[in-house]
Amino acid sequence: MAELQDEVTQKNFKVDGDEEENDCPIEQVRLTVPITDDPTEPVLTFRTWVLGVASCVILSFVNQFFGYRSNQLSISSVSAQIVTLPLGNPMHKVVVFLNPGPFNMKEHVLITMFANSGSGGVYAVGILTIVKAFYKRSLSPGAGYLLVQTTQKIPSGLPYMWWPSNLVQVSLFRALHEKEKRSKGGLTRLQFFLIVFISSFAYYLVPNYLFPSIGTVSIICLIWKNSITAQQIGSGLYGMGLGSFGLDWATVASFLGSPLATPGFAIINILVGFFIIVYILLPLTYYNNAYEAKKFPIFSSHTFDSTGQPYNLTRILNPKTFSVDLAEYNAYSKLYLSVFFSVTYGISFATLAASVSHVALFNGSTIWQMWTKTRAAAGEKFGDVHTRLMKKNYKIVPQWWFYLILIVVLGLSLLACEGFDKQLQLPWWGILLCCALAFFFTLPIGIITATTNQQPGLNVITELIIGFIYPGKPLANVVFKTYGYISMSQALTFLSDFKLGHYMKIPPRSMFLVQLVGTVIASSCYFGTAWWLLTTVENICDRDLLPEGSPWTCPGDDVFYNASVIWGVIGPLRMFGRLGVYPEMNWFFLAGFLAPVPVWFLSRKFPNQKWIRLIHMPIIIGATGNMPPARAVHFVMWGIVGVFFNFYVYNRYRQWWAKHTYILSAALDAGVAFMGIIIFFALQSKDIFGVDWWGLAADDHCPLASCPTAPGNKFVFFFLGIHFSGVYGVKFQ
Repeated sequence: MAELQDEVTQKNFKVDGDEEENDCPIEQVRLTVPITDDPTEPVLTFRTWVLGVASCVILSFVNQFFGYRSNQLSISSVSAQIVTLPLGNPMHKVVVFLNPGPFNMKEHVLITMFANSGSGGVYAVGILTIVKAFYKRSLSPGAGYLLVQTTQKIPSGLPYMWWPSNLVQVSLFRALHEKEKRSKGGLTRLQFFLIVFISSFAYYLVPNYLFPSIGTVSIICLIWKNSITAQQIGSGLYGMGLGSFGLDWATVASFLGSPLATPGFAIINILVGFFIIVYILLPLTYYNNAYEAKKFPIFSSHTFDSTGQPYNLTRILNPKTFSVDLAEYNAYSKLYLSVFFSVTYGISFATLAASVSHVALFNGSTIWQMWTKTRAAAGEKFGDVHTRLMKKNYKIVPQWWFYLILIVVLGLSLLACEGFDKQLQLPWWGILLCCALAFFFTLPIGIITATTNQQPGLNVITELIIGFIYPGKPLANVVFKTYGYISMSQALTFLSDFKLGHYMKIPPRSMFLVQLVGTVIASSCYFGTAWWLLTTVENICDRDLLPEGSPWTCPGDDVFYNASVIWGVIGPLRMFGRLGVYPEMNWFFLAGFLAPVPVWFLSRKFPNQKWIRLIHMPIIIGATGNMPPARAVHFVMWGIVGVFFNFYVYNRYRQWWAKHTYILSAALDAGVAFMGIIIFFALQSKDIFGVDWWGLAADDHCPLASCPTAPGNKFVFFFLGIHFSGVYGVKFQ
């Protein structure tokens, strides 16, 4: 982490009567996280359990319930973090003997961890949805429940990372709990939070209800209303987004996270990658008609046949065996993707390979030192003031706790796959293989996530591996992907929570218990809500059979379903292998693996040029990894805001940045969340919408951007905007 170190003068502080040096190597952490602790404060109190479990249950139910609706609603843990404060404060007066003393910050942190479990979603629910709603097949509730629970397993952790996103939470906790004297002419952090929160809350009425079109404004589309090419270039939602912008915090932070919590060097790397991929690689491939690109939209996540029509899966899927019928497949058509979607898969190959080589080159020696030394020796060398305080005041979590959970979860996973008439299609060896993949990649991807706030995923590589080994089995493919990808992703989520507890000085064993209980409760609530809706709402997710105006369109499950078709039904051999349309995508593995080598060589050749080490090839290559569902306008606005605050403000107004930036991020998030909830329940859930006018559409008014440009091509295209609900079909001759 040498590239993240700063030469800011270290300061000494008093901690428990001893001189402690704030020797944390990360300046953002030194500016944000206090080095004081009171180990006598109660943590697992009655109010912690009541408010924590309630937050977990409510967020789990609400997020899953509205996740199936056209107007999706997702409530973050920030909402629970704010709401539970006024509820927790008076509880020690109501039930005195169960709540010793006033509501403290550590209790609040654990309640928020409960809420994190409920707000994070359960990836395996997507499997239940595509099986029952898209493939129209039955599934044992026992197999489904075990699948949901076991994929959310509790892994062990990585120390010595700083997790930038946690600094937003730390700042908000301090603003809500610490008493601060207001400077003359200034504001306390709490006052600043309330002002921004109220402003964000009030303003979000405009882009969310009165004028949704302001969320994405595409200037080029408004000028050239009849040009397909111009709208492909200018559309922020369906094209390259040149000249597009949005006046909505949700546009800025909804897909890439808050730019205020992302380090400046990571922002620049992402913007460089976005520019190369969207403004150089995409035009070169599309306008040169690579892979017959002009038959399809320039930007789409759907699957097509050789004529440009949506791929008819029912023609090639055997309903009895739930596997591909090769004779029908050969008689019908190979599967095609939009050129951007196909390149996205190649980029994901390169990103994963680059992650391994980058961490090996830049962090390999540090990892090896930690591996070869004893735990105590490594802790002495790599620990900072926060590590010393935690070791001094609290007992660590015994390793056997993690091993026990791993053994139990592994056994239940094998039962889920091998039992219940093998409905999940994945054999026992698949569980062991995907767990091995998650174990191997957790370290390199964890280091990248913990230092850049960006997380490469294992979803594509897991689909690729099982697709080659066990082809033609769509359910086995998504189950393998879920166990492999989510095991690693959950590991990093829990590590992030542990790091938050590390900064806030929460007893590790209390954190472990809250994470374990919260995960079990949240998984059960997500499963129960999903199963209830999938078995009671007739034709849920089927837009063709749903009544007109029905909200149960499941917009978030469409990409998951299409991925199961690409990797599970068709398989990588007929997509990216010698029998497929896109075999060249495999070269991205080699390109990605070699990409960090020149940067590493130059950093060694010119050690005084510190900026070279800030060139992060996995982040540059994987910049557009979440497009779709993210769109060009989200990157544009995210980059503008991030550069302004993390370069201009950070360098010119360092003191203001240290005090207010993370508070600003939390306040903007909270304002949007609360107004979104109120509008949904008070108006939109009752089909009460704004005045019908041009600006009411949550769209950038670029209807031609999704048109294919091949001469004589007829195609049915779909508008799948971020805030957009409904499906519109338009034919072009």
